[in-house]
Amino acid sequence: MRLAFMGSPDFAVPALHALHGAGHEIAAVYCQPPRPAGRGQKETPCPVHRAALALGLPVRSPARVRKDVAEHAAFAALDLDAAVVAAYGLILPKPMLEAPRRGCLNIHASLLPRWRGAAPIHAAILAGDAESGVTIMQMEEGLDTGPMLLKGAVPIGPRTTTPELHDALADLGARLILRALAEAPPPMPQPEAGVTYAAKLTKEDGRLDWVQEAAALDRRVRALNPWPGTFFRHGGEAIRVLAAEPAAGGGAPGTVLDEAATIACGSGALRLLRLQRPGRGPLPAADFLRGFPLPPGTLLG
Repeated sequence: MRLAFMGSPDFAVPALHALHGAGHEIAAVYCQPPRPAGRGQKETPCPVHRAALALGLPVRSPARVRKDVAEHAAFAALDLDAAVVAAYGLILPKPMLEAPRRGCLNIHASLLPRWRGAAPIHAAILAGDAESGVTIMQMEEGLDTGPMLLKGAVPIGPRTTTPELHDALADLGARLILRALAEAPPPMPQPEAGVTYAAKLTKEDGRLDWVQEAAALDRRVRALNPWPGTFFRHGGEAIRVLAAEPAAGGGAPGTVLDEAATIACGSGALRLLRLQRPGRGPLPAADFLRGFPLPPGTLLG
């Protein structure tokens, strides 16, 4: 089948490899333009761009596509059977959605209609969902509103982190898109009940509010690392919390309860396991506390 692949981050790479390995003709790979990255702010291609180059595939990285008539024409000229989209990062306009003979198929990292939007993997862990999954969806102009072709579920355990769930869903998405192209299942409209939205995350979403219950803060730490990261403020610094777990204890929210960095929450307590100061490397809590003490009774911000 003659395809375009449209994706940018690591999540999309397994699907690109699967489509290439299955023998589909990939006429073009679309991804976000290179961005400044690292201390030197060197222009760096995204993961899909790098994977496409390694496979010898042609890459297009327009900064915008919604109103670019020339880009619409170039896309139509590819004469595609279908386009596969996975976390591309740009909104496709109607002329591009309708250009391929079988339209554009999206690999969405949730069990639609739950968690439409930008950050479905994080949202599922934050909410305490028992499972997540992947939906292969026929794209339309609405935000993740198109009819569904296939679904697959992945359980979320009590200690599941976003990186773990991300990788499981990326692999599942790669398998499901091959099935969707081969089997052409009939599209099913999304149910109107159960729609939720996963908003785009900001750094401030990572601030730990000790008034919340320990279970919710534990989910926040597991959901928001490595990005945007979770943190609290103390001594004029934003201290990153890279790993934590619920613990027994109680007291005024934000109070350090013991020498093991157990912090009282609105309900229960959270034990900090791995921490990082600005400009420093991450450390186990015991090592961190030797250089940055948090004595019992300390009130954290």
